[in-house]
Amino acid sequence: MRAIPTFKETQLRTSFVAADIASHPLEIIAEALEEIALLAEQAHPAAREALAAALPTLTDPARDELVVALRAEAQEKGHFALARMLRRRTGLRDGAHEVPDPSQRHPGEARVGRALTLGERKALARARDRDVLDRLLRDPHPHVIRNILENPRITEDDVVRLAARRPTFPDVQAEIAKSARWGIRQRVRLAIVQNPFTPPAISVPLLSLLVRPELEQVIAATDVPPILRSAAIELVERRPPIDPTDAPETKQ
Repeated sequence: MRAIPTFKETQLRTSFVAADIASHPLEIIAEALEEIALLAEQAHPAAREALAAALPTLTDPARDELVVALRAEAQEKGHFALARMLRRRTGLRDGAHEVPDPSQRHPGEARVGRALTLGERKALARARDRDVLDRLLRDPHPHVIRNILENPRITEDDVVRLAARRPTFPDVQAEIAKSARWGIRQRVRLAIVQNPFTPPAISVPLLSLLVRPELEQVIAATDVPPILRSAAIELVERRPPIDPTDAPETKQ
């Protein structure tokens, strides 16, 4: 994983890490992630870049078995930084606010007055019509959201609003978090973390990528899950002391 910073494009980085994880034994991956997580807690720039490339895999609901295995390996081998990052990964909804009932996943009707099929909505999510995209940004299905996030007409403001929407569904937040295009954006990350409906399985690992003022915002929030606030407090305590000559925006 030391080669990650040599890749300039985010998609290449995340693809490289995903392939690297798939091609190595669990023990080796856990050791590498422990080193990265430990340095990322100290706001080490290269480690945070490496962690940012790994998180799309680690926060993907489809990789839950991998995460559970890594968590067990971390506990067994004493990889404490990795264990902190993957704490209580018992499920997407662990500790988050109650999500809407799946039966509430009703997309809006089309202009013709009938409900659009999933296939139609996925196709429209690639369209250029701004009015259509605005409606589809409220779509509850993760496959539609995935296509929306890849649409070049979508802006960062759109994605921040999407990530901050309350209530929301865990798999929608997961799509945003693992997006190579948007998951790396600082404002998007913070919106995901601060949303009380985002499962800690997604939000806790993202904390190591936040700077100190953002962590303090999370700590001050009254509606985030307790596990998230506790993790943010621990992370602030582990960060190196702030140099008083640093500008506020550079404080880690």
